[in-house]
Amino acid sequence: MQSECDLSLITINYNGLADTCALIDTIPFNELSLEVIVVDNASADEEASVIEQRYPAVRVIRNSSNLGFAGGNNLGIRAARGRYLLFINNDTLLYRDESERSDAVQGLKALLARLDTDAAIGAVSPKIRFSWGNALIQYAGFTKLSAVTVRNRAIGYNEPDNGQYDEACPTPYAHGAAMLVRREAIEQAGLMPECYFLYYEELDWSCCLRRAGYTIWYDPCLTVFHKESRATGQDSPLKTYYLTRNRLLLVKRNSPVTVRWLSYLYLVGVVAAKDIVRSIANGRHDTARATLLGVADFIRCKTGKR
Repeated sequence: MQSECDLSLITINYNGLADTCALIDTIPFNELSLEVIVVDNASADEEASVIEQRYPAVRVIRNSSNLGFAGGNNLGIRAARGRYLLFINNDTLLYRDESERSDAVQGLKALLARLDTDAAIGAVSPKIRFSWGNALIQYAGFTKLSAVTVRNRAIGYNEPDNGQYDEACPTPYAHGAAMLVRREAIEQAGLMPECYFLYYEELDWSCCLRRAGYTIWYDPCLTVFHKESRATGQDSPLKTYYLTRNRLLLVKRNSPVTVRWLSYLYLVGVVAAKDIVRSIANGRHDTARATLLGVADFIRCKTGKR
């Protein structure tokens, strides 16, 4: 690497110019030794050019096709010069108004210090709160995935932030909306798995990091505000397809053989079947088809972009 810096902030833009610009406007360029990389996943309307013109300090990488969340971030990793890499969704904000700017700067410094003080920590995610309304908590760490049902929960989800999760602690998984990862951990664990294209990459990557011998932490020294699902939409066929297929893929890649087939049976015979029935009952034949296609493509070993 040439001209190494402390931090590389990497975000993916896909037809999300307004959100990406709003995020960049909250980045403290002058207070930290950092670089900002925006990977544009073949957005329409020359959004990459607009970002380059509006923010000369930002490095924009253009893709000729949509490489997905992992593929885009992996391009950012290859281009990054930082000792630490912060992967952050473009639909997030580091602060909501100028009164919070100083806290965000100190929070970023403290997050870097968390990795500086313990070489065994491979990744750390900050507290994540929803950006709307009363800014309820979205993430304050994760519980572990259950062996058969592959279910877990985000600690603090939809709770008011009254300081009840203001203590740093280990967690099984980083959150894809905001995760700071040390470069050495990536070199040991490998790049983000691109077979998912969208959803579950960060859970699989967290498993890779832990298998490489690193721990993962939640640290509330920084709070990130998340708008969530602006690019894919809530309850869309796109989201339904990838969640269905990739949940099964996560099991295939990470579950012990002794419980793998029980998980398949549960996820297909119970979860997918129930989702299809519910979709049809609600007149959502598009999401019913998406669920069925997700199962079928997993069986046919079709991964990556659909």
